[in-house]
This record gives sequence, C-alpha cells and structure tokens, in this order.
Amino acid sequence: MKQFRFHISLYIIIPFIFAGFSIFSALLAYRLTKYGIENKADPSTWVFWLIICLSILAFAAGFGMVRFILRPVEQFVEKASKLPAFSRAPAPKSRKDWSVDKMEQFTSVFDQVASVLSRIEARHFFPGMIGESIAMRGLQSLIMKVAPTDSTVLLLGESGTGKELVATSIYEHSLRKEKAFVKLNCAAIPEELLESELFGHEKGAFTGATAFKPGKFDMAHQGTIFMDEIGDMPLTLQAKILRVLQEKEFYRVGGSQTIKVDVRVIASTNKNLEKMVQEGAFREDLFYRLNVFTLHLPPLRERKEDIPALVDAFLKGLPKPVDISSLALQMLMTYAWPGNIRELKNVIESAAVIAEGGYIEPAQLPSKITGLFSQWGRTDIKLPSNLSLDERLMEVERGLIIEALSKTGGVQSRATELLGINQRSLWHRIKKLHIDVKSFKNPEN
Repeated sequence: MKQFRFHISLYIIIPFIFAGFSIFSALLAYRLTKYGIENKADPSTWVFWLIICLSILAFAAGFGMVRFILRPVEQFVEKASKLPAFSRAPAPKSRKDWSVDKMEQFTSVFDQVASVLSRIEARHFFPGMIGESIAMRGLQSLIMKVAPTDSTVLLLGESGTGKELVATSIYEHSLRKEKAFVKLNCAAIPEELLESELFGHEKGAFTGATAFKPGKFDMAHQGTIFMDEIGDMPLTLQAKILRVLQEKEFYRVGGSQTIKVDVRVIASTNKNLEKMVQEGAFREDLFYRLNVFTLHLPPLRERKEDIPALVDAFLKGLPKPVDISSLALQMLMTYAWPGNIRELKNVIESAAVIAEGGYIEPAQLPSKITGLFSQWGRTDIKLPSNLSLDERLMEVERGLIIEALSKTGGVQSRATELLGINQRSLWHRIKKLHIDVKSFKNPEN
C-alpha cells in the first residue's frame, strides 16, 4: 500500500508549538487558581512552582529544538571549513564572543559556498570570459538576466575591456542563439560606406553599385546585430538607426520599398554618450532608445584579482611554453592598465618574444610598468593626487594584501606571515576592502 506523507513547513510548526505551549500554560494556571479559590487556599505557591516547572520545560524544549535545527548547519559548516576550497573563518578568542563569532563563522562559510558556486556557474556558462572577481561575477549575473529577453543592450566600458566578448555571451545565452549574429564596427567603416553596409543597396544606387547587396540588418533578420563603437556613428545615420529600433523597418540605399526586419540590437561604446548628447554630437532620442538595459564593464584596474588568471591564459595561448616570475607578476598587478585587457595581452606577447629561458622577468616588461618599482624591488605605488589620505592608505593596504595573496596562491595563513599580521586581522581587512581571495587560488583546486 502506498504511504502518503505530509510535509509541513517549520515556519508553521514552530510558531504552532509555542502558541500551543502558551495556551496550555495559561489553562493550567487558570485551573490551579480556580481550584485554590474553590478550596479556600492560597494558589500563589502552586502557580509559582508551576511557572518554575514550565520555564524549565520551555527551556529544555527550546534548547532541543534549536539543537535539532542548528546541528545540521554546524556539521555542514564544520565540514566545509576543512575543505581546501574554503579559507577558514577566524575562531573566537574567548567564550564571551562565542555567539557573535559563531554566527559570523556561519555567514562567512555560507558566503564562501555561494562564491564557489557562482564561480563554478561562471566557468560553465562563460568559458571564454576569464575572471572570477566580484565585479566580473556581478557582470555575468546581469548577462544571464538580460540575455533571454529581446531588450536592446548598451555596453559601456573603456577600450580593451572586452565589450565584443560580452556581446557574444549575451547572444550565446539568448533565445536567438540559433539565428545569425552579425557584428559591425561603426568606427572602422568610412562614413560614405556605412549606410550601404548597414542597410544594403540596390543595383545602380551609386557609382560602383553594379549589383544588389544586402546589408547587415538583412543578414541579422530574426537574429542579433552588434554595433561596436556606436558613439562614432555620424549624425546623419543615427536617425535611420532610430527608425529601425522604433519601427522595425528601413530603406535600402537607392530603394523605395520599406523593408521589415526583426532584429535584436546590442550596441557598445567607450565614449560618454550623455555628454555627447549635451554637446549635440549624439541624438538624444537614439540614446534613450539604446539605453534600455545598460551594462558597465569594469576596467582592469578595478579587478586586479583577475590579472593572474588572465596572464596564465595568455601564456597558455602562446606558440611556445613561457612562464612568468613572481616579481614580474606583482609588477603587472601594480600597473593601472589604461588599455585594459588588450594592453595586458600585448605586454605578455611582447615580453614572451624576448624572454630568455622561457621565463618572463621584470627586465622584459615595459619601463612604464617597471618604473613603478624602486631599485630595491619595493613597490612605489603612484596614486591619484585627488584622493584623500584615508583613500590613499586603503589603496596602499589593498595593494600589499593583493601582492601577498598573489605570492601565496590565495593561502591566507601564508599571506599573514608575509604581512606580519594575524589571520583574524587579515580576514577582516579582506572583507573591508572587498578582496576576492578565491581569485588568487589555482582554478583546478
């Protein structure tokens, strides 16, 4: 015979138990008081001992219930803390701080579990996107949210931050991934040819147009079009792009027939479009049409934790095996990288060409990077002059901790020896400065 089981939520069971216990206590007190009055006896003594007994019973029941609920959590935290993938949370120094530190330990372990799971998810869904810093995981989370929709996406970021890679990731996780994905760099095509490239042209539309040519929007029908560097698009064409976004139609060059098109638009730029709108260099209505869902790509200087992984990936992509010294890697992590990932890749490829013995040393790096270090090999971090004293000290502290974690592969116990502080202090500083320790660990661990 099939057995039926009913599962009731703890959110219902626990309040129900405590409510029932309260009602039971009130009824007992009432009955004792009534009995004492009827027998012309003082019921206060009976009620007093009833309260004592019920308090002991309530304490025992509450303790057992909390133990029943928290014991699996404690066992999980204890097992998780021993795993190599997790950095152990600081242990309480005294019994006085036990409860606070226990909850702090639980929070720390759960945060680390969520962090590990998000990195696993990132490796699974974004194998071509290198980087597991907090900034990159936040960006990947937004990509997963907007990708299944048909919303227009505007990618904003400095040159070399990987806008084309992000656009490709959005396409690969969209509902149009089986359709065409057409890319166009608006800055790479001369102004007089850009309209024909976008919308196509009819035969004889202009000198040299000897045959009909479909445009990028024709090719992207029912798919996705990525318009890179849209901030460089001429004003004369911006109105026609606006028409495509609003009416889903366009005219070919030299044509008179309206062409209907179903296409998702992803645009990117490294320029400040809002400022360009104010200066009259970019149409305001087009800006608001593009600015449906905006993704800001973090520059490399804001996710320096990803530099070791990026360097490792670039080294593996070289035709010959090359490695990099610890000091050279520290120098790369100190530099501000105005050219972002593209600049880092160029530096690695250039250094690998002149590397001796298959090892990149500081001597093979550009002087603009090695110049940040003094002759004794200690960092001399150049910070912007507009930072306050507290901000400058935090940046120096952040740089030193990142350097130590990079040297030790993310092992905090070894990093504390290099920094000369205890593990608890390091843990709090890492939390305060939002440093992602997992980014320094070996991806295979």
